[in-house]
Amino acid sequence: MAEEIFSDELEEGLEDVEAVNDEATLYEHYRIVVDRGQTMMRVDKYLFERIVNASRNRIQQAADSGFIKVNGRPVKSSYKVKPLDVVSVMMDRPRYDNDIIPEDIPLDIVYEDADVIVVNKPAGMVVHPGHGNYRGTLVNALAWHMKDVPGYDANDPHVGLVHRIDKDTSGLLVVAKNPDAKTNLGLQFYNKTTKRKYLALVWGIVEDDEGTIVGNIARNPKDRMQMAVMSDPNVGKHAVTHYRVLERLGYVTLVECVLETGRTHQIRVHMKHIGHVLFNDERYGGHEILKGTHFSKYKQFVNNCFDICPRQALHAMTLGFVHPVTGKEMFFTSELPEDMTCLIEKWRGYISNRDLE
Repeated sequence: MAEEIFSDELEEGLEDVEAVNDEATLYEHYRIVVDRGQTMMRVDKYLFERIVNASRNRIQQAADSGFIKVNGRPVKSSYKVKPLDVVSVMMDRPRYDNDIIPEDIPLDIVYEDADVIVVNKPAGMVVHPGHGNYRGTLVNALAWHMKDVPGYDANDPHVGLVHRIDKDTSGLLVVAKNPDAKTNLGLQFYNKTTKRKYLALVWGIVEDDEGTIVGNIARNPKDRMQMAVMSDPNVGKHAVTHYRVLERLGYVTLVECVLETGRTHQIRVHMKHIGHVLFNDERYGGHEILKGTHFSKYKQFVNNCFDICPRQALHAMTLGFVHPVTGKEMFFTSELPEDMTCLIEKWRGYISNRDLE
């Protein structure tokens, strides 16, 4: 029951889709309730835009086999979805997307006891196996680390990750070692009682010293690899981000972001929404020179900065929660990784030298 309550709050990449894996038949099941503001659209196109790793061919095969149903009745690919339709689909599971294999991968463990682990994830590590990343993930590493823990099964959804961060975001994650811990922690995330603080370097000078961004987030209808803030209040998932300026560095700003909700790419999307894309965030355009001068010297400087921090400049710096067994308040802090530290220092040096010119 608890899994159903908070799954859409925590699952990354399928914020608007409820997924259930059927181990026995090697099928994937999805159930989606169409938003109230959805315009009429072919069901195959609708599903393709919402199920990240589903190819058009897999969706078409599901339709041909009678495995796409709307309001309980099989439909053809040409069926036009309408607001509040309940769409369910069953598809063959992609090859290799089955068991999680334990791998001996080093972990930066900040804290561990019989119930929880807090891990400091490096940038570049995928959290969970998925399309194109079936090995070398954090979950594979955790499976190895806990291979001798009685009752821990990396393939059991009732244990393990409680929340996620993006591949190229660094920072803190909490992992549950048993079902009771996962249920308890999951409800804390759902009830927004956890404390999560991120540091981000964004393009442009953020004028207000602090602020709150409120905007529903859903998959971008023009680019299914992106999320976006929706203008229609009936579309997407409610999302709230609080930010505070820490330092203004010429053409970029160092900000602290506090999450009230936990949506896919939330900080990246919300900061772009107010005109401040994360520095070197390739998916959202931050890998281009968005602010500054046209001088070749400046262009070279920024390109050097891209090389120093070759990913979006975002770090999950603090994490707080109540221990699921002891009831004790736990709070953890992770230092900025070297790439972001060097990046910020380089911008400080640029501003200092520019002021002397």
